[in-house]
Amino acid sequence: MKQLLEAFKMALTAIWSHKLRSFLTLVGIIAGVASIIAVMTGISVVQGTIESELSVLGTTVFQVQKWPAGDFGNEVDWRKIMRRKPVTVENADAIREKVSTVSLVGSELWSFGHKAQYSNKTTNSNLTICGGTPEYAPNNTHYVQDGRNLSNEDIKIGRSVVLLGFGVAQELFPFSDPIDRTIKIDGRKFTVIGVLEDKASAMGGGYNNYLIMPITRFQQIYGMKDNWGNDRSVNVTVRAVSQELLASAIEETRGVLRMERKVPPKEEDDFTIFTNDSQIKAFNKATAGVKTGAFVIGIVALVVAGIGIMNIMLVSVTERTKEIGVRKSLGAKRRNILSQFLLEAIVLCNIGGVLGVLVGFGLGNIVTFFTGFAAVIPAEWAIIGLAFCTTVGLVFGMWPAVVASRLNPIEALRYE
Repeated sequence: MKQLLEAFKMALTAIWSHKLRSFLTLVGIIAGVASIIAVMTGISVVQGTIESELSVLGTTVFQVQKWPAGDFGNEVDWRKIMRRKPVTVENADAIREKVSTVSLVGSELWSFGHKAQYSNKTTNSNLTICGGTPEYAPNNTHYVQDGRNLSNEDIKIGRSVVLLGFGVAQELFPFSDPIDRTIKIDGRKFTVIGVLEDKASAMGGGYNNYLIMPITRFQQIYGMKDNWGNDRSVNVTVRAVSQELLASAIEETRGVLRMERKVPPKEEDDFTIFTNDSQIKAFNKATAGVKTGAFVIGIVALVVAGIGIMNIMLVSVTERTKEIGVRKSLGAKRRNILSQFLLEAIVLCNIGGVLGVLVGFGLGNIVTFFTGFAAVIPAEWAIIGLAFCTTVGLVFGMWPAVVASRLNPIEALRYE
């Protein structure tokens, strides 16, 4: 242990005595480690926020819709998806009536690019309107803060009532209570029955910038065709009785929908069922290529830096030939010389590694200054980065250390 400590001190002394050379050597190491850490940190920042916001469905809720939750695949897959029949309110009713393992089944229709007005205040034409059912709030974990939720009677009658997103309420009623006030949505009168809780999105989503009206009233006004003439498809949110029954609920729902939609036994589903986990897995799959690319680039940079370290260590061995001869003549063994030069390479790599980790963390978290994302320090990648630095120092410092340890002490003492 004492010999190792002494070798460590000598390694630091040697590095410090050649500051410029050591710094130039460190640049490659810093660049290699920083590139890996920066990308992994940046992805971790985005991933943490996305996972948090994709968890809106809760652990017992899944969604049924016409469209896939993530990648649409190639052009052939896209055409097949386009040919799917829309998911309907009747499909949602069938799930509610025939699946025994579910407790809440909600239906949603969406439309974009609308505006609301109250008195002399008008929103921009970028509001999102949801035609929903009472299950919307619990199934999407976005609850009513003031007033009341939609009721089954609202849906049955098709009342002109509306829930305001928190941002919309603040814009139209900055100094007054919006409950029971009458607003106009695209020129039509609606009574405000409630305001949803504040739910900001770090990704710029419209959690606060939308309205919810009874799905029946939505159909009366906006019909079942969107602005481009395509059939609207209902998003169905389904809450299982318990987390343990989630898988059973999904399979029962799949069976009911295949029967209701008359899907032949050998054909694949003409709808998509997804949960929080499936969306998160899709995101992780999408970023896997970026992670792999950053890792490969970082490794290549570290290998190039390792070659530079080997060359500089060989120069160092030549410069310190006489020093090595003196140490050997005083009783130093081959393993002492070997450990000294090897430790010097490892220490040099890890100094660069630590600096690279710090730079990488800083670069990776730059995105947090321009968004509402939370900063992340992925400690596991710091450990991986330093482990690679140690490996680089060990591999590329071995040959110069071996060369130094094999020097003949007499010839080394005569070296000028």
